[in-house]
Amino acid sequence: MSSLPPTPAPKPGRVKVYRALYDYTARSETEMSFLEGDLIYVTDGGPNEDWLQARCGKNKGLVPANYVVGENVEQLSNPLHEAARRGNIEFLQDCIDNQVSVNSLDKSGSTALYWACHGGHTAVAALLLRVPNITVSSQNKIGETALHAAAWRGHPECVRLLLDAGANPRIRNQQRQLPIEIAKDAETAALLDSAMKADTCNSEAPNEYESESDHD
Repeated sequence: MSSLPPTPAPKPGRVKVYRALYDYTARSETEMSFLEGDLIYVTDGGPNEDWLQARCGKNKGLVPANYVVGENVEQLSNPLHEAARRGNIEFLQDCIDNQVSVNSLDKSGSTALYWACHGGHTAVAALLLRVPNITVSSQNKIGETALHAAAWRGHPECVRLLLDAGANPRIRNQQRQLPIEIAKDAETAALLDSAMKADTCNSEAPNEYESESDHD
């Protein structure tokens, strides 16, 4: 087997996803078989630079690096985000089952939950919110949370799911807007209004987009 440059093992929660270039049949119990086009979730380095520890579906084992990593191989940079954007719940579940972190960020600093709520994909958002340790109120590079996205796009069911999961309705974006201030419809605004009136834990929560004058 030809040697490739060493492939760094992903950090915990930073699973790399590739689409296999060729079919491969395992030659030992420690290896994993797969077909051309299968999604290969690389979870760790192997015994040397020629092998990677990976998962595919319900199977796991060592795979030859040059079958899944290389110049002509398609790498899915943010598979969980892509699944959430499209509302593809099967792909999303596959990512979760293969340990792709639900709190990973894309180039905009957004989580998969943000994009699920942006698109109004309620079932996808509900699935993400069932994953332990998910961050519900993460802010992206423009200061928006999943609650901002759901409010602005007018998806009250997503707003309800987020609030039930403990999302903070008092976080402001870079424009210093609360989710309720950009709510698209009356139902969404009413949900946020009720949540803010009932919310005491977050009433004095610090916010990186507030100035000191806001507390005078």
